[in-house]
Formats: sequence, structure tokens, C-alpha cells
Amino acid sequence: MKNINLVYGTMNGEAKFVASELSNYLTEKSAHHHLYEPIELSGWTPPENELLIIVCSSTGYGDLPDEIYPWFLELETKAPYLPKLEYGLVGLGDSSYDIFCGAIVQFETLLADLGATAIQPTLKLDATEHYAPERDAEKWLSDYVTSL
Repeated sequence: MKNINLVYGTMNGEAKFVASELSNYLTEKSAHHHLYEPIELSGWTPPENELLIIVCSSTGYGDLPDEIYPWFLELETKAPYLPKLEYGLVGLGDSSYDIFCGAIVQFETLLADLGATAIQPTLKLDATEHYAPERDAEKWLSDYVTSL
């Protein structure tokens, strides 16, 4: 199995919690992985021979969290074409706002522009319906892990 890199961008800690729970799940499955703190992302480009998982919440306007925004801009302006990179995205949002999961949609667009390939459709979790997003995210990731 490929090494899995977990990255998160959070507004109130929920995305960090979900990413941490995914990390715990991967540890239980003996999967090689690394959970990156946002401060570690400066200058880091995801290796194409590893899997990238991004867990990201949004503001009410669909913006990226401040802590991950610099890395997003860095990828957008400096990253090479990444046609062999595989990724998965988990978006946390609230459908009562005008823009639902806007931050993860921005990552979808960026990674597609960089030529990367999604391992499965983006998981978009609505806070008004998903009261345990970590469980939903774990189920989503388990579908991929068990297919290997």
C-alpha cells in the first residue's frame, strides 16, 4: 500500500479532529501514513508515489481556512504538474450557508488542474446531517483501504 499523507485545514478544530481520527484508523490498519500539521506544509509538494488525503472545512462564504490557505496558494502557483498523484478529499460544511463545502471544491479544481486523480468522489459532509463526521470519513477511507 502507498504511504498516505493526511493534510487538514480547519476553522474550529473539527477538520483536525477528523484527520486525527483517520490517522488513528490507519494506524489500526498498519498503513504507513503521516498527519501533517498546517505549519509543516510550507514548501511541501505531495509526492506522486504516495496518496494525499485532504480534510478541510469551509467558512460560510466557502473560503479556505487561514491555516491552509498559504499552502493552497503555493500549490496553485508553484507546484509542478502531478499526473501520477492520487488523492481523496473530505469536505466539512454546513448547507445552511450559501456556499456548501466551497473550500474542498477549490481543492478539487486545483488538483484536477494539476493532473492528479481522485481515488473516489469527494466526501462532502453536512454539519446539519452528519453528527459524527469522523465515522463517515473513516467509512469513506475504509472503502479505499479494503480495496487494496
